[in-house]
Amino acid sequence: MNVGNKSGLLYQRANKVIPAGIYGHVAPGAGLPQDFPLYCHSGNGCRFTDVDGREWIDFMCGFGAVLHGYRNPVVEEAVKLQQQFGSVFNQPTGLMVELAEELVAQIDFADWAVFAKNGSDLTTWAIRVAREQTGREYVIKAKGAYHGVDAWCDPGLGGRIASDRLHVLEFDWNDFDQLDTNFKKYSGQIAAVILTPYHHPSFGPSVLPQENFWNRVEMLCKESGTALVLDDVRCGWRIDDHGSHKYFGFTPDLTIYSKALGNGYAISSCVGTNEYRSGACEVFLTGSCWNDSLAMAAALACLKISNEKNVANSVLKKGKEFCKRLEELAEKFGIPLKMTGVPSMPYPWIDGDDNLFQIQKLCKIATKYGLYFHPHHNWFISDAMTENDITESLSLSEKVFSEYKLSF
Repeated sequence: MNVGNKSGLLYQRANKVIPAGIYGHVAPGAGLPQDFPLYCHSGNGCRFTDVDGREWIDFMCGFGAVLHGYRNPVVEEAVKLQQQFGSVFNQPTGLMVELAEELVAQIDFADWAVFAKNGSDLTTWAIRVAREQTGREYVIKAKGAYHGVDAWCDPGLGGRIASDRLHVLEFDWNDFDQLDTNFKKYSGQIAAVILTPYHHPSFGPSVLPQENFWNRVEMLCKESGTALVLDDVRCGWRIDDHGSHKYFGFTPDLTIYSKALGNGYAISSCVGTNEYRSGACEVFLTGSCWNDSLAMAAALACLKISNEKNVANSVLKKGKEFCKRLEELAEKFGIPLKMTGVPSMPYPWIDGDDNLFQIQKLCKIATKYGLYFHPHHNWFISDAMTENDITESLSLSEKVFSEYKLSF
């Protein structure tokens, strides 16, 4: 760990007053501790500057939270206008109603919407709604899928007890027969199936759904009276402007959004059908700052931008161009790099690199050139990224690949 710079000195101070200094998915050990900046200072468009003054071309976008670019002027103006009235009060503002109406209008199956601050708040709440509505206990998820930090699904072990996952079942992504077997074994006991639009686990390549996978899952849930819960926290507004279910051609019962919904302002939403309205009324949901009108103003601005600019299509197109040209560059140097998943949020994978040493090495070299390429997580394409930004990133990537190849 570099301790002679501002970032390192801040980290030394942090370790005295914050457990682990920096924790969770942004902990130094989760990325490249010797090379990634530990603290950011500012951002603009598709770039950010760390506390040591170094600028980075950002392919993580605040881990997906920033879709429209750092300090997007339309979003910031909407927040500024609301700031003159205040942010958090005893009761919500009319913006909550306006935002719920907008989500219901834009998402074809949605009859209602509720709000919180992050994805975990509402993935867990949605599971409880499904249990309340169905009177059942079991939940099914895909192995390796991340749905938040709560004990029923978090990737860690600390503080967890056996009963936390007593009623959580798993199956291998795309293995419909395995899913069906769980339904048969626990017939009449499954409250919900919760899945992401496609499989994007950490530390492994992304996997798209096989043909008819989603249609079969949807039919199985309908026939069994089981809630189909879509965790669209990461993908929302990056694949389709009206929900990722539209891109893959199926209809969930409940969907959770967050990340790009507020372009960096903390907000999440769960939308659902009238079938689950009574359950939603019964399961307690609250937080003192969850009615934050600034985040809701930001979310309304984001929805407007996405609709007017067809942003999902834009980032898919930009991502497709970047990924294609990056793979071509890698091939030129004999590097078996594949950008897996959807191109607006691709996961880099080097064939045969099961221990991830090679992708870590590649991303480590990239830091020398100001490219923020993460070795263990899918990347994100910012809609603020221009053709010039993509061209510059690819030009720098060529230097990265050349240095990587010479290192052997």
